Amino acid sequence: MYKRLHSTSEVVKRMRVVCCSNSSSFGSAVTATLPSFPCPRFHSPIANSTTPSFIRCRPLRSTPSLSVPRQVTAMASKNAQVQEDPRLEKIAAAIRVIPDFPKPGILFQDITTLLLDTKAFRDTIDMFVERYRDQNVNVVAGVEARGFIFGPPIALAIGAKFVPMRKPNKLPGEVISEEYSLEYGTDKMEMHVGAVQPGERALIIDDLIATGGTLGAAIKLLERVGVHVVECACVIELPELKGREKLGGKPLFVLVKGGA
Repeated sequence: MYKRLHSTSEVVKRMRVVCCSNSSSFGSAVTATLPSFPCPRFHSPIANSTTPSFIRCRPLRSTPSLSVPRQVTAMASKNAQVQEDPRLEKIAAAIRVIPDFPKPGILFQDITTLLLDTKAFRDTIDMFVERYRDQNVNVVAGVEARGFIFGPPIALAIGAKFVPMRKPNKLPGEVISEEYSLEYGTDKMEMHVGAVQPGERALIIDDLIATGGTLGAAIKLLERVGVHVVECACVIELPELKGREKLGGKPLFVLVKGGA
């Protein structure tokens, strides 16, 4: 879910705030663009030691804030009417970047500040709920660990059950598992046997998609037991890591997209 930075002279790439999907099955893919600022969880170094005032980095490194005005444009999918959604800007502003965490040379995108902002947190949940409330989703599968934060309130709001998908040896009782590849080695995703039933329709939720390994494993695990995966949803995407390619063609809906 993270990568080491290759050079401290790299230029911070532009970050987009988007509400988008790679599928038109829901008919609503919203795109909003912000100017340059570093906000992927694990991404490029902070260029020229500058950080926007609305991205709170700790410890402070005497970083002056950028004064570039933000412009947010919300856009529906190709055949839908262009519209604005000011909630996207608030959501992006509530996410902070922590440099050199969990190790030197890595920028960590921290959603805990989003959780502290009750308005931004509610807006995040509401945007997912508005998308899925009429899609006959009866399972919300949350990927460990931050999928457990966003999944339950979405499930309650749309009248679905919440199913935790966990790392090995975390769930008691009988489980079914799916192995997936890491950069060095493998890992597993596990789910309780009987938690879902064949023919049910599932939404898979996590906070961030990077390489796509965990989401891809979650899709395979659910499909093995006859569940139809409607869509995957994340707050943040790092598109340069091409995580969508691991989803087997399943649509992905994201609010914040980092990259060039």
